[in-house]
Amino acid sequence: MATMKTAIATMKVAQISRPGGKFEIVEREIPKPADGQVRIKIQACGICHSDAVTKDGMFPWIQYPRIPGHEVVGTIDELGAGVSEWKQGQRAGIGWHGGHDGVCLYCRRGDFRNCKNVKIPGVSYDGGYQQYMVAPVTALATIPESLDSIEAAPLLCAGITTYNSLRHAGRFEVGTVSNTTAACVNYIQQLLYHAHIAARPQQKSDWVWTMR
Repeated sequence: MATMKTAIATMKVAQISRPGGKFEIVEREIPKPADGQVRIKIQACGICHSDAVTKDGMFPWIQYPRIPGHEVVGTIDELGAGVSEWKQGQRAGIGWHGGHDGVCLYCRRGDFRNCKNVKIPGVSYDGGYQQYMVAPVTALATIPESLDSIEAAPLLCAGITTYNSLRHAGRFEVGTVSNTTAACVNYIQQLLYHAHIAARPQQKSDWVWTMR
């Protein structure tokens, strides 16, 4: 009697197999979302210096192989059981905050960032350096249709960092010119503030202005 073979859908991922290891492009089975999770078809994932946490094994509890990436934008293509507030085809983003338990003391106070069981995409679970990823609904942020995925992805980490600095302090100072600086300049201009950049050599200052 002939046997039927079921083809397993696969995807490409960029993973780290061990602390300090190199990136490896491999194929994995496309994951299925569990209860309270969604699966996202990734359109863009930013590269952040904090990805070094996984690359270099800075947290001893990271389980390998692990896929970095926490500046993720894509569309929801499958819902896990119990998910009702999101729908298939909806755009969503995932930043450094990768989910919270909702029951600890901090969560009951609304301080989800300091949840005792907080998750970090690309650290606690596989992140955005892949074609599909699963994530808890508590990690998701809506992304407007008008915003380009490539432009939106860095806002979920570098963008939040600079915006919160401006929102709380009214000013933002950095010692190193970087993508974060460029994001800050954009925010300052959108808020109709004045931006002053001092950098050596002059090319660095000029580069920030070209990133506006």
